[in-house]
Amino acid sequence: MKKIIVSLTVMLLALTQLRASVILLPMDLKQKEHLKAYGITYWVLSKGVEAHWLLNYRGGSFAFPHQLAFEKECKTRNVTYEVLSDAQFAGIQNEISNPEVNMDDIKLEVAPKIAVYTPDIDSKGNKVQPWDDAVTMVLTYAEIPYDVVYDREVVDGKLALYDWLHLHHEDFTGQYGKFYRNYGHAPWYRENQKRAEELSRSLGFSKVSQCKLAVVKRIRDFVAGGGFMFAMCSATDSYDIALAAEGVDICAAMYDGDPADPNAQEKLDFSKTFAFKDFSLSRDPMEYEFSSIDNNYGRPASPETDYFTLFDFSAKYDPIPAMLTQCHTRTVKGFMGQTTAFMKKYIKSDVLMLGENKPYNEVRYLHGVVGQGFFSFYGGHDPEDYRHYVEDPETDLSLHPQSPGYRLILNNILFPAAKKKHRKT
Repeated sequence: MKKIIVSLTVMLLALTQLRASVILLPMDLKQKEHLKAYGITYWVLSKGVEAHWLLNYRGGSFAFPHQLAFEKECKTRNVTYEVLSDAQFAGIQNEISNPEVNMDDIKLEVAPKIAVYTPDIDSKGNKVQPWDDAVTMVLTYAEIPYDVVYDREVVDGKLALYDWLHLHHEDFTGQYGKFYRNYGHAPWYRENQKRAEELSRSLGFSKVSQCKLAVVKRIRDFVAGGGFMFAMCSATDSYDIALAAEGVDICAAMYDGDPADPNAQEKLDFSKTFAFKDFSLSRDPMEYEFSSIDNNYGRPASPETDYFTLFDFSAKYDPIPAMLTQCHTRTVKGFMGQTTAFMKKYIKSDVLMLGENKPYNEVRYLHGVVGQGFFSFYGGHDPEDYRHYVEDPETDLSLHPQSPGYRLILNNILFPAAKKKHRKT
């Protein structure tokens, strides 16, 4: 009798496995590893298998066909998953399709090819800049592969090889982050300036600012042609400032050897920028600030009170912003950076605000369209380190596997994988 019961149990388990044809990665609070769940989904796409992004269903869950290899990978990466039958998944899809609920089922097709614009390490294997980058950290933690590109690759047209580009915490104005006052005599600062000048000359430019302008224009063309660009911290406003200041010298003598144009402010062309308008330049070369875009100094915030709120969007009618704001909470901890937040009055009217701190009249996260492509700007340096200083150690993301702030970065990674009909402007 016991043998019969055991045999029946084995048969039932086998039948269950046959019916269990979908793996669901819940993205609500039941998920132990939100960040690695994105990596699993990217890995599945890289194997040529399509996936589902279930917008607003249990925090923006992912689903894909059941395979033993996929299940094993979830276990290996400690990602919470559920094995569903066809009938169970059909029930979820039926629930999502109800026009009365704010959910949608987005098909993810192909893993996007990712590039990160960042300086290489030096000849001794050391980081060129004494700070880390949230995007490269979370890509590494989530086990999502990426290539490194910098000025030479961009000027040489290599961006055409990629779908998605992240701009490291770069200063595209040629002012070396305006670190001169505090770090102008530091060895790392001098070495970075020397390397930047040598690289610019090797590419045919007499000034670093001219080289960076060529880079931002190449990136602009990449986006306009259908690419996806994501930037954080100082790479956001300095990118737009460089575009607006095309042909205008805004660098003081300690940065490029000659004085800035005294009429630079009047010569800015805001029609060339992606996101910002009508801002004023910071003309003091000793001030650690680029312009009036950033709402940094004088913010009455503290780590305990600084939060921003994600906007709610219709998953069925506004799938792009809905994808970019998928999270298990609508309230996200704020965090500072050289560029912390964007003043609302300097944001163009056709740019979409995704997250705001309403009491401070600032936007933390925004999105826009340029030509056939898209860009997202995210204020602040590190979502899990409120004040990240130069030479601070990098954040250990294993301590923050459910980070809402880092989830917003990874939403941008999977956005280009969405079926094209969902990415129409």
